[in-house]
Amino acid sequence: MLTKRRLEIFKCIVDEFIQTAEPVGSKTIMEKYNLPYSSATIRNDMMYLEDIGYLEKTHTSSGRVPSTKGYRFYVEHLMQTHIDERVEYAVANIFDRKSNIDEAIKESCEILSQMTNLASGVLGPDASNQLLEHIKLFPLDSKKAVCVFITDCGHTENRTFDFHTEVSLEDIQSCCEILNDRLRGTRIIDLVEKMQSLKPILAQSVKRHEVLFNAFLKAFIKFASDNVYFAGTNNMLYQPEFSDIEKLRSLMKMLNDSSLWRQIDSPSNELMIKTSSGSSLVWMDDVAVVTSRFRLNDAEEGKLMVVGPSRMDYDRIVGLLEYISDSIERLYRNGAKDD
Repeated sequence: MLTKRRLEIFKCIVDEFIQTAEPVGSKTIMEKYNLPYSSATIRNDMMYLEDIGYLEKTHTSSGRVPSTKGYRFYVEHLMQTHIDERVEYAVANIFDRKSNIDEAIKESCEILSQMTNLASGVLGPDASNQLLEHIKLFPLDSKKAVCVFITDCGHTENRTFDFHTEVSLEDIQSCCEILNDRLRGTRIIDLVEKMQSLKPILAQSVKRHEVLFNAFLKAFIKFASDNVYFAGTNNMLYQPEFSDIEKLRSLMKMLNDSSLWRQIDSPSNELMIKTSSGSSLVWMDDVAVVTSRFRLNDAEEGKLMVVGPSRMDYDRIVGLLEYISDSIERLYRNGAKDD
């Protein structure tokens, strides 16, 4: 039975291990946290917590460390999220300066990694199943242009084309007319395949058709791919849990797997739990992933993530994620803040 005393002892053990990364003994808990229990009582309760799977014994010490099951219990029942004024000021400063949502979200990701000393990521809205509504191409000079893709949901993507050879305004206009005529209403994920069939049509009407075809093909591939951005991955080098080179290599491979981040907090993932405020947490071996979603409109959703060792400061990190996600949604939902 998890009595009030055992819960208090367990919380102290988790908090201490998060701070030190060292196995925790009964004497440390009694002295550092001023608990009104004897060392023997604390030791007996630690044995009980180990028996029910919330604590684990290490090979190198007589102390205990939280297990994945223990972390799950801590997050579900003992976590108390909080943020400080420093966070509020830093986040407000980003959104005051940045009107472009992509820039603001990326900078939020950087702030997250700096404040947590962990890796943070942002998974942008997935536009792959939206329909192409319009293409606009704005020449900057004879060798460079900015292309804007607009979907039926109002999502926009900007790409800069460097042609490395001169392309006439007439070619640009002709190419845009053909693509708008033939590709409007196509799912973003199908653009690359459909673009291949337009190659002979472009060849008939556009002099520099190869240059423009290749530029659009690359842009469509990028548009259809997952929009994942990570900051602070080097922070993992300083976490004792990843001092083993194989563990570090496995983590870096995970960070580069964009498909994993789309599915990480899927309701079908049995390793995932949700907090009362909507954040999701997943544990994979020694790695913990905390995610918080934000919605920009009825069709577009993104999520912020923090990735680190299971021994992370959940109270602070969950609070940080939720505050930033709420700020993004409040300021940018349905185009509330114009570019």
